[in-house]
Amino acid sequence: MAVTATPAVFMTTTNPCISSSHKRIMTCTANLSTQSKESSWTRLTSSSHISSRQPLFQSFTSGHVKSRKVITRAMSGADESKPLSGLPIDLRGKRAFIAGVSDDNGYGWAIAKSLAAAGAEILVGTWVPTLNIFESSLRRGKFDESRKLPDGSLMEITKVYPLDAVYDNPEDVPEDVKANKRYSGSSNWTVQEVVEAVKQDFGSLDILVHSLANGPEVSKPLLETSRNGYLAAVSASSYSFVSLLKHFVPIMNPGGASISLTYIASERIIPGYGGGMSSAKAALESDTRVLAFEAGRKHKVRVNTISAGPLRSRAAKAIGFIDMMIDYSSANAPLQKELSAEEVGNAAAFLASPLASAITGAVVYVDNGLNAMGVGVDSPIFENLDIPKGN
Repeated sequence: MAVTATPAVFMTTTNPCISSSHKRIMTCTANLSTQSKESSWTRLTSSSHISSRQPLFQSFTSGHVKSRKVITRAMSGADESKPLSGLPIDLRGKRAFIAGVSDDNGYGWAIAKSLAAAGAEILVGTWVPTLNIFESSLRRGKFDESRKLPDGSLMEITKVYPLDAVYDNPEDVPEDVKANKRYSGSSNWTVQEVVEAVKQDFGSLDILVHSLANGPEVSKPLLETSRNGYLAAVSASSYSFVSLLKHFVPIMNPGGASISLTYIASERIIPGYGGGMSSAKAALESDTRVLAFEAGRKHKVRVNTISAGPLRSRAAKAIGFIDMMIDYSSANAPLQKELSAEEVGNAAAFLASPLASAITGAVVYVDNGLNAMGVGVDSPIFENLDIPKGN
């Protein structure tokens, strides 16, 4: 994967200014300017882009320091035949399965795009009740705009598998679910059956992504959560990861990687995030550490989880207070900006790559630093403190 250098990169050296009247040297301020609107997508390119262009090497030349401004330019086109100077995320030849992609605006979709941009082949598992709508939207081009990769090509999804990760095998599926019309027309969608289908279709896997969560009583405080609601949250949001890795890891290539998504409610109180979901996320993080040991020792597969900040996705909107959490994060996080799904996707691409070959059992925070805060600095109690605020 190549990192594309842009011609509009300028480095201005420190400019010594000689004052003839005072016979002294004054150092003027150095400036560094880049295209501020350049997105992090420029660090990731698709496999088609990789194959069509040679890696770029940024060649910097500078002149002698004089009493005038000296400018050093990054030449983007002159040295395209030289090796890339940097650490590109290269997932060419890797195959990824992303469980939990049902639309084009969640973290699962963003992770799939970043992996595709790095060259990986993409398979997705889609919740059975949303399968028809998702596949129809793909066929009709409704997702074409959001499928665009950095080089302008569209992300290709090799195959979409129906999946309900709450059920490990056909024997686990209750009769009322089998008879449910939302499941009619679909088959082989339990975890065991999906893994068998992937093995038959492709033989092996390199990257497993778990982007699944559901809590039927998420709007209830924990003291009002039923046993069934609590266990359902843990089953769908935590054990589903254990089950997926348990079934997939035998066909994962050594050096493979598995990634899940967690949330700060696992370790901090988030009022409104109830129904056992905070417990499910805590279990997911604990399981990440244990699975990292077991899968690492037995299969040489790494296991990490990303603690992502709030995102205005369709699934998150169902909770009912996602806008409030985004506003809170923007007001209190060290980085005062709204988190993008792309930023989480890029972090996942890094964790899935050989660049992260020594990282396993980790909770990686991608939340603008909100996890580091001990208090909400937007509280009136801090109004007399000189706390820096973003523009």
